[in-house]
Amino acid sequence: MIKPSQAPWLLSAPALTLYATFLVAPLASVLLISFFNFEFYGGIQLSFTLKNYIEILTDGYYYEVFARTFGVALAVTIACVILGTAEAYVLSRMRNPWKGLFLMVVLGPLLISVVVRTLGWALLFGSTGLISKSLQALGLASGPVSLMYTNLGVGIALTHVMVPFMVISVWASLQKINPSTEAAALSLGASQFTVIRRVIVPQVMPGILSGAIMVFAMSASAFATPAIVGGRRLKTVATAAYDEFLNTLNWPLGSALAVLLLIATIIVLISTNRLIERRYGAVFN
Repeated sequence: MIKPSQAPWLLSAPALTLYATFLVAPLASVLLISFFNFEFYGGIQLSFTLKNYIEILTDGYYYEVFARTFGVALAVTIACVILGTAEAYVLSRMRNPWKGLFLMVVLGPLLISVVVRTLGWALLFGSTGLISKSLQALGLASGPVSLMYTNLGVGIALTHVMVPFMVISVWASLQKINPSTEAAALSLGASQFTVIRRVIVPQVMPGILSGAIMVFAMSASAFATPAIVGGRRLKTVATAAYDEFLNTLNWPLGSALAVLLLIATIIVLISTNRLIERRYGAVFN
């Protein structure tokens, strides 16, 4: 007979098994490989070493790669917070059928492959693309302008990819707000901007935080967009790890890069979460 204390574990066993098989096991394998040695002519050596981590932590090149990765991820997160929160607020104030129509317009890009969307931006960013020709036609540029292989180009393309996730997160929080709170603030003489700043934003802060965490994590680990728009000259941690795995076949070094990216992302997210919870503790509780 099953004891009551065992029932939750038995019910969650299928999900835990699936989670362990497709997430825990691959991560454990990557962590294990990161401690192996690699020889150019001998391949992967099954010997424990910290050489891969020491190489990354003592080489200024990798510091530049990590700084670029998290710098772009932070810029994309800020842009998505501003754009996504504004879009979600405007959508929440629309009436049917316009609300459903524009919601589909905002979320529509999720139905298209991220590679296809990024290739579209690559066509716009090129020196012969629409952006370059428009700037020259308006007299804002004296010659061809290319945003390819630049941090700005990668940031714009990633923002387009990530904004829908922020909209979904903030939209869910906006649906839980009691409309009477906004009406009460307006009746007491508050301006619309004050209502948004003092009433709406604090109540949707959990949605903004969860969306920002999601956007930052996905931007920091993104591969397709930085690889296409950034190219080989503008490496992020994900593209650098990819090169180590498939070009130089140095799996231990690539695994070490992946592990350090995961650890750094977790530290940043946990630290940010605690700082925001201190500021908006009453809202989260």
